[in-house]
Amino acid sequence: MRRPRPTSRARLSRNVEMIEMPPLKFVHTNGIRMGYYEAGPVTDKPPMVLCHGWPELAFSWRHQIKALSEAGIRVIAPDQRGYGATDRPEPVEDYDIEHLTGDLVGLLDHLNIDKAIFVGHDWGGFVVWQMPLRHIDRVAGVVGVNTPHTNRAWADPIELLRARFGDKMYIVQFQDPAREPDRIFGSRVEQTFDAFMRKPAPRPPDAPAEEVVAGVGASPRVNLAFPQMIAGYDARHDPRTPILSPEEKQMFVDNFTRTGFTGGINWYRNMSRNWIRSEALDHTVRVPSLMIMAENDAVLPPSSADGMDKLIPDLEKYLVRDSGHWTQQEKPEEVSAKLIEWRRRRFG
Repeated sequence: MRRPRPTSRARLSRNVEMIEMPPLKFVHTNGIRMGYYEAGPVTDKPPMVLCHGWPELAFSWRHQIKALSEAGIRVIAPDQRGYGATDRPEPVEDYDIEHLTGDLVGLLDHLNIDKAIFVGHDWGGFVVWQMPLRHIDRVAGVVGVNTPHTNRAWADPIELLRARFGDKMYIVQFQDPAREPDRIFGSRVEQTFDAFMRKPAPRPPDAPAEEVVAGVGASPRVNLAFPQMIAGYDARHDPRTPILSPEEKQMFVDNFTRTGFTGGINWYRNMSRNWIRSEALDHTVRVPSLMIMAENDAVLPPSSADGMDKLIPDLEKYLVRDSGHWTQQEKPEEVSAKLIEWRRRRFG
């Protein structure tokens, strides 16, 4: 029996992956099978491990994988737990910070790497800032892209977010055991990426400063009811500029149509658990660190990085102007150039 030919959309997705990404590899780590991409000379030390956020994939780092490897830097980008080619365990507790950092340690073990520089955007940023707190012997350096490192919140972060932004704030909604947000995004995958993956609207010059709460610095003027926003979204009426080509968008749409959104949302469902279990941790980061901030990120604004130097003695900050939240995809050349420059200056 002949197999059906792939649709034009599926071919489009597979073609862009083949053009822009190295071959997909797999590792068994920490009880799961993880998919990852690797490029650059294997003799280069320390390599850079690129960790994506929500709702993203290793594919979000496609520009940096190419630029860094061509600059002679070994680079590794996994689809993290719950995403893309990597396993999606059922228990919510399997997505806590101990599992997420443990996955990266297992990846290093598989590749016989002693130490790496961990680079993280969005949720990946929260993970990489935790690496030197939990696995200092495996960390040469850390780079946060948009995501700051903060001290432990004085109260449960979900309750802080609820008090600041209300019950409709997306992270608060994600705690819903009925998983209604998962269903909204999963039934509107293309709408989700049409809405999210765009340059932000210009910020008024007289806009008030954001107050940072549990690492989130958005002001109440920002619509953070993401599930409802997606449910009513129509791209035909959105004046913002897309940051993805049709082929790139299809990569995300095809992957999340297959996997759904629950794996990634489960990371958020562990925020209270992570907070409880981090009480005894020293939150000082004792490795060379770089914080890349995006001028127009509405949820993780540059102000959310204020005070990081009190927790990170060896910290450098860099501001990417005219960029929203998807910084490594909105300003790929600038982000790649900064990563290469900082890596060479600090590590040779």
